[in-house]
Amino acid sequence: MRVKGGNVAKNRRKKILKLAKGYYGSKHLLYKTAHEQVMRSFNYAYRDRRATKRNFRKLWITRINAAANQNNISYSKLMHGLKLANIDINRKMLSEIAINDEAGFKKLVETAKKSLAK
Repeated sequence: MRVKGGNVAKNRRKKILKLAKGYYGSKHLLYKTAHEQVMRSFNYAYRDRRATKRNFRKLWITRINAAANQNNISYSKLMHGLKLANIDINRKMLSEIAINDEAGFKKLVETAKKSLAK
């Protein structure tokens, strides 16, 4: 007796075509091209979930650096001074403070400068 694909193969193909909905051209119509594109899309998604983290960290550092330069201190000296002062604040929150609370950021800068002077 030969084995036929039946519902199992049909469901598998249908699942891939459903994932490929909205793709351009034959990539949402033909199983083979749809499968290739869906696999590639999964790889892009995996890669870019990590890239997003890197990009946001770069953005936060750029914002902190800009605010630090306005207060006559470099980014690296600011971060080192905060570490010496035992102020444990992540870059995301520090960039938010730099944008939304200039007075608070200025206090952090002064604290960092004092701890560097010691």
